[in-house]
Amino acid sequence: MDVAEELFKFTENLPKKEDYGFTSQIRRAALSISANIAEAYGRNHILDKINFYYFARGSVTETQSHLEYGIRVGYFNKNISEKLNKRLSKVYNEINKDNEINKVIISLKRSKDR
Repeated sequence: MDVAEELFKFTENLPKKEDYGFTSQIRRAALSISANIAEAYGRNHILDKINFYYFARGSVTETQSHLEYGIRVGYFNKNISEKLNKRLSKVYNEINKDNEINKVIISLKRSKDR
């Protein structure tokens, strides 16, 4: 959720014409990361849990795509965006590498196959 909070502040100065478009979309994508992790935690069915962890990973890459767009159209400073992108990459790697969330996914898949 820290990334979503940081991104919210980061997007406060976007043009007002983007309030219901780009600004809303990038904020929702960033917030969706922690929301999907929370939803996965609350699910009882193993396949649901796994899917929501994968949705969280997709939300990370969606947010990164929006950041790239923001740089390309001149909304974001590249140096500041890169700092946020590094944080998003860290979250992505935490979901995918040998960490707690990935361990949960592997464990859930193993228990499903039993």
